[in-house]
Amino acid sequence: MAGSLPVSPLAPARFPDLPVVAGVEFAAVAAGVRYPGRTDVMLARLAPGSTVAGVFTRSATRSAPVLDCQAKLSVESAGTTGAAILVNSGNSNAFTGSAGEGSVQAICEAVSAAAGVPQERVFTSSTGVIGERLPHDRITAKVGELVSALAADGIEKAARAIMTTDTFPKGAEAIVETSAGPVRIAGIAKGSGMIAPDMATMLVYIFTDAAVPQPVLQSMLSGLTDVTFNAITVDSDTSTSDTLLLAATGQSGAAITKADSADGRAFSEALHGVMLDLAKQVVRDGEGASKFVEVQVTGAVSDADAKKVAMAIANSPLIKTAIAGEDPNWGRVVMAVGKSGAEADRDRLSIRFGDILVAENGWVAGSYNEAAGATYMKQAELVIGVDLGLGSGSFTAWTCDLTHGYISINADYRS
Repeated sequence: MAGSLPVSPLAPARFPDLPVVAGVEFAAVAAGVRYPGRTDVMLARLAPGSTVAGVFTRSATRSAPVLDCQAKLSVESAGTTGAAILVNSGNSNAFTGSAGEGSVQAICEAVSAAAGVPQERVFTSSTGVIGERLPHDRITAKVGELVSALAADGIEKAARAIMTTDTFPKGAEAIVETSAGPVRIAGIAKGSGMIAPDMATMLVYIFTDAAVPQPVLQSMLSGLTDVTFNAITVDSDTSTSDTLLLAATGQSGAAITKADSADGRAFSEALHGVMLDLAKQVVRDGEGASKFVEVQVTGAVSDADAKKVAMAIANSPLIKTAIAGEDPNWGRVVMAVGKSGAEADRDRLSIRFGDILVAENGWVAGSYNEAAGATYMKQAELVIGVDLGLGSGSFTAWTCDLTHGYISINADYRS
């Protein structure tokens, strides 16, 4: 389906110029996994000594590739060997029983032999239709071609190969100065629907040329996921296939050995920026989306309560359809706060649309003008602010509106 949909009106002007990250090469091919002639498989090969960290869906029906990656990362450590990541779109290899496990093994064996990396350091991901056997022979037949085409500047082709209902490829980058010189970070992602925290139907791959011990890399990644990829939602549905892998090749000569060092903090801040950029691009490509919405919650008794409120607002079909209709229906925000399960007090609650104070002290604000609210809702990018007036807890979430386009895309998904 990728490429058949009009590009999201919220899309960036173009794919960014990503820096070449020493120690990683990319290739992409058309294997016909689901659609003939479509580029649908990508391979990334990592230099010897690279470390890999990962975060995955917490779905109880995780796919065979996710389970395999989790098992491998439970014993992951840097070594003298390289590593590889192979991703296909068109078929998620989820809910396919032992056949799914066999497909993963066949692909890992083929990549291991052709790319010269141990099978236990081959990580795979699959995205697409659930419940259909993966025609892995179409992928293994292309592995030799993929290895031959590996190139340091092939990351954009890789980003395009992993798209499903995405309308644009997603990339983000950062270059951070450390005491040992510059460190480069480049990442790609796919995601458009079946997006909700506990990750989403997202595949994300981020690469850096810093040298980072695996435990440090994993700790950074897990912490930053909570305020990036676990702070977005398109439709409140959590996928079987969510995978986020972060690889550090160590080729720059800069070592990040402690997260709380000056270099560690600078690197973490840059990584946060890349992850948040990619997460927001996923929302901007939400299926059928016409509005990008930031939900800012402050004044909660705790950050956890603030997140409950933010996600209740961001996931509400009533709020999302009102936004699509450009209706400043603030009563629906009140509803979402009340149903969230967080502590709230009607008479301390305040609501804003952008800089417009809409409600306070248990009632509509005396200064609020409905026409001003309606005008604000016509913008493509919106901010809904809620202050609970109870404490210092805060959380920010990002979402999009819910339009008829979402229904059309998902009604026709398998056709």
